[in-house]
Amino acid sequence: MREIRPLRQEDWNDYVKISMNAYPGMRVNTAVEQDRLRNRGQRMNADPTITFYGLFENGALRGVMRLHDFTMRLHGVDLSAGGVGAVAVDLYHKKRRIAYDLIQFFLDHYRERGAPLAVLYPFRPDFYREMGFGYGRKMNRYRIKPADLSGDGRRENVVPLTNRDRHALVACYNRFMAQNNGLMALSDFAVHTFFHSPKLRLAGYWQDGLLRGYLVFRFEPLGEDNFLRNDLVVRHLVYETPEALRGLLAFLHSQADQIERIILHTQEEDFHLLLADPRNGRAALMPSVYHETNTQGTGIMYRLIDLPRYFALLRERDFGGQTVRLRVTLADSFYPVNAGSWLVDFADGRARLGESGDYDVEIRLDVAEFSSLAVGATDFRRLMTYGLAAISDRQYIDTVQRLFYTEKKPLCMTAF
Repeated sequence: MREIRPLRQEDWNDYVKISMNAYPGMRVNTAVEQDRLRNRGQRMNADPTITFYGLFENGALRGVMRLHDFTMRLHGVDLSAGGVGAVAVDLYHKKRRIAYDLIQFFLDHYRERGAPLAVLYPFRPDFYREMGFGYGRKMNRYRIKPADLSGDGRRENVVPLTNRDRHALVACYNRFMAQNNGLMALSDFAVHTFFHSPKLRLAGYWQDGLLRGYLVFRFEPLGEDNFLRNDLVVRHLVYETPEALRGLLAFLHSQADQIERIILHTQEEDFHLLLADPRNGRAALMPSVYHETNTQGTGIMYRLIDLPRYFALLRERDFGGQTVRLRVTLADSFYPVNAGSWLVDFADGRARLGESGDYDVEIRLDVAEFSSLAVGATDFRRLMTYGLAAISDRQYIDTVQRLFYTEKKPLCMTAF
């Protein structure tokens, strides 16, 4: 008999064993390393928004996962979203649908609590796409020479941040979150990590008595043969104003005497416009003559788990000013309760769930693609071009395009 429940004190040793075998890359081998993993999990579990769950079979732990109660700023509205991480199955009990049961529980858990969306980082994107998760915005990795960043910002406004600046940092992030689409509120554990990790450094830009931007970064040695050669890896770059951005970039520019490359991760497609030389140091050319500037990766994935709830929470959002009666038909083989057809009445851009009856146009697509569309990671015309969506009347393509189009593509800076 299987049971899924939160971990108890007596379960943590088994959690460590399952996790270290499922993720050997973590290199948890010694007793000290195992204690560190256990203690970190327990510290995270103490955060009211984070809970570790286990799947038990006849009382024995067979699989684990970590659930996150997120608040996401989506299209100008704060709504609940469920996150899952650290999914691990006992090495000796794989291929027994343990991960399947864990993910089903995860989706049910947040649907019952009124969250319209679920999010995760995939260990294999194809695996979770088959479960109905759609791709989010890509991440770009830039390898920048410090001298190629502008040095004309007000670097004197950039100072190190300490734990006394904790509230100012959270306030700055919350304002940044309100300006953008898709960001999730910082957890207490994340903020604690920023200020207490021995590897991380924080630099903040102050303007008129307010923290208007900040960097979270660490140093990374290039090798053991020369301790003077280091890169600087930017984990977070948050800025509210152009002045804050330029000040923080000027701070990074000033590190040229010590740092070989700034390794910066961003979902902004146009970041290369800020660089004097956007090339990343690799000699490869793409036809005809395109210089490699950055590498890209797919990561965060989104899944709609309650379409009526999604439109109810976004009832004040302007869906492109359109007036149309739309029938949305979703295919969802992994989570059948989420499959079906719904009528959505749009009046001057405001959405309301309609009763059964006639409609102007129907769109049909898989829940993975609709999830990407719903958060703004793609647009309807692109899905049509790729054959990933169907429409009953092609004269309405522009209308549906305007319904779901957003200039603010979703950002995600939350690691979980």
